[in-house]
Amino acid sequence: MIQGDPRGLVLGYKTAKMSLIPSFFGNQRSSVCDPSFSLDVWDPFQSFPFNVASLPLTPFRGWNSETSAFANARVDWKETPEAHVFKADLPGVNKEEVKVEVEEGRILQISGQRRKEKEEKTDTWHRMERSGGSFVRRFRLPENAQVDQVKASMENGVLTVTVPKEEVKKPEVKAIEISG
Repeated sequence: MIQGDPRGLVLGYKTAKMSLIPSFFGNQRSSVCDPSFSLDVWDPFQSFPFNVASLPLTPFRGWNSETSAFANARVDWKETPEAHVFKADLPGVNKEEVKVEVEEGRILQISGQRRKEKEEKTDTWHRMERSGGSFVRRFRLPENAQVDQVKASMENGVLTVTVPKEEVKKPEVKAIEISG
């Protein structure tokens, strides 16, 4: 039995607290000051310790799983000396269902769709946890990105997008002879 408590939710003998504001300082390695920072889809119950949909009178109970589960495709972005590398986990998505585009203003957009499994009238579903739906992730690329050289590949449900960096031109240093 779940009882309301002004400090959080009482779950048996444990108290769970929740914030209605997304944490910008969680396990993500980005900053709100970073021009590439984005909040595409925020799921306030993503790491909640139990299924919120089973609770009575929760404000987000009616959310469709497409809104939270698949819509926010997880993407890692690392910078190497040669390139910016993006890796997106897209399990169950074929490469034909994914688009990688670079828009004006140096915006890298990764989008796609996972189709729901067709339901047959003769099938009896015992559990349906995998979601279908569309996703879009957008990242502002830095000035050193060669947007005309972007390459993408997909293997085992992981999309890898590589954006080469322009070579940093080292300033030419000229030694001046001192007379006298």
